[in-house]
Amino acid sequence: MSKIGLIIKREYITRVKKKSFIIMTILGPLLFAGVVVAMILMMKMDDDEFKKIAVIDETGLFNDNVLLNTEYIEFDFVSTEYFDPVAVKYDLTRAKKEFNGSDYYALLYIPHTAANTVKGQVQLISHKQTNLGLKMYITNSIEKRLKDVKLDLKAQDLGISDKDVQDILVAVNTNINVVTTVIDGEEERETSTQITMIIGYVCGLLIYMFVFMYGNLVMQGVIEEKSNRIIEVIVSSVKPFQLMMGKILGIALVGITQFMLWVILTFAFITIAQTALLDETDVAKLTQTMDVSGQLDVDSQLSDDNAVKFEEIFRSLSSINIPLILGLFLFYFIGGYLLYAALFAAIGSAVDNEADTQQFMLPISAPLMLGLIVMFYAINNPSGSLAYWFSIIPFTSPIVMLVRIPFGVPVVEVITSVVLLILTFILMTWVAAKIYRVGILMYGKKVTYKELWKWFRYKN
Repeated sequence: MSKIGLIIKREYITRVKKKSFIIMTILGPLLFAGVVVAMILMMKMDDDEFKKIAVIDETGLFNDNVLLNTEYIEFDFVSTEYFDPVAVKYDLTRAKKEFNGSDYYALLYIPHTAANTVKGQVQLISHKQTNLGLKMYITNSIEKRLKDVKLDLKAQDLGISDKDVQDILVAVNTNINVVTTVIDGEEERETSTQITMIIGYVCGLLIYMFVFMYGNLVMQGVIEEKSNRIIEVIVSSVKPFQLMMGKILGIALVGITQFMLWVILTFAFITIAQTALLDETDVAKLTQTMDVSGQLDVDSQLSDDNAVKFEEIFRSLSSINIPLILGLFLFYFIGGYLLYAALFAAIGSAVDNEADTQQFMLPISAPLMLGLIVMFYAINNPSGSLAYWFSIIPFTSPIVMLVRIPFGVPVVEVITSVVLLILTFILMTWVAAKIYRVGILMYGKKVTYKELWKWFRYKN
């Protein structure tokens, strides 16, 4: 086995055997799965909580036929209890005081101005923050009732019958669903802009996190070996370049191993938790409750809408070239990591402790941060000139190109980006190696950029 191979093996085995690696490999998926399961359980618990809501309606337009009770919501109309005949108004102050000591989940106050203005306002008073689903359910119910009332009044003014009004509403009511289709030559495929944006965003963010995290591991490893003077023993047997490359490639394998384990374990933990904590009824109920409309009163039509939406999602996913995205994700992860890991290794060799690295971190972290910023622009305009150039420039291409890939990128642009990334990695490795070979044996001296330039120009 070559010397670089031995170093790779040493770095890999040493790090995967560390308690920190084992703990983080298990703890990471557990935490992620725990967050997902906790969100589901909290949603389930919140939906299962029975909510009794007191209603004070000044308009007189609402009753239990408008604000319909559901399995977990009951509306109690208490308007008459708080009407003051002397002042000829509703005593909201007394209602709030009595609400504090009551068993009501919330107090819904509908003032008369809600029906007399274009933008009406009602007040939902509760002991804790109410969820979005309840708020949307009340909002939609009130809006629908006020719309019907105003239509009836307008129809009376114009002398139009209720039946004619309903016929007009049915005739003009139109629901639009924008279906995006991409034509590639003679091939047509249906896509989803939202799903494509999510995939691009997640891929770009993961690349940023992994490149920074594992590149930093290289730097810490070099600093640790340098401060312990182990480096002096190692370079007596291998060349500095071989040591640097072995360390970079070994940690790259550690990162790939940990990432794959995270994916597998996270999926396994979520599946086990779902099976253990939620039965089929709960899962179906949660699927219905999580509908984007926010309605809590789920009927058969809403279930049909959910089925249609899920069908659209799966159809859109099938139109995305997942193997291509995964393959390029792996390449840009490795390519981006190798590019930046060489620079991190050079920084680690130039300092004696981690505190001294701050002055050199900006030139390395700035392109990564810039790529992250451009990523948000590229999501909205993946074909724009800014997204194009930053997906070609090697220092930002691992992040920005991964955002553009799900939207479809010409093969020429991908090949250009790949070739430039490989060439830049080779160049930066050569530059970093020249600094590394001198820096790893330098101790006790405050290094500056001028000093780094001298090391780079140094010849054997």
